[in-house]
Amino acid sequence: MSIEKKQKLTFFKPDLESEIKIPYVSHGVSAGFPSPALDFMETSIDLNKILIENKIATFYVQVDGNSMIDAGIQDKDILVVDRSIEPANKKIAICLIDGEFTVKRIKVDVDCLWLMPENPSYSPIRVTDENQLVIWGIVTYVIKKL
Repeated sequence: MSIEKKQKLTFFKPDLESEIKIPYVSHGVSAGFPSPALDFMETSIDLNKILIENKIATFYVQVDGNSMIDAGIQDKDILVVDRSIEPANKKIAICLIDGEFTVKRIKVDVDCLWLMPENPSYSPIRVTDENQLVIWGIVTYVIKKL
């Protein structure tokens, strides 16, 4: 197992004033046989309105690193993070630990808290009384390029 490299996260505020309307197919797209999707293209979508529940408490983060690949979070993915959601066991969170940002899954044990990577090449981070930990928010969506 390797020691966690310092993860660099880039933070962005959503542009809630944008009026970018993207064509939207409102009915499911078949993953089997083709369907006439153009027949159902009847409206548009604003992704900020779909991805953001709490406008004041939401921000975007770009990931730098691969410690969460088994959770479907890869290098350069954009995370939608909501600060109004309570941290809880098994949630994926943006954490500030000892002055460094990281994205990890929260694991609550009887006597301690762990920040768990989702990549076997990285070691879990045991949070002790000596650490300064702030959980900035909970990841609600992952936006990725395929």
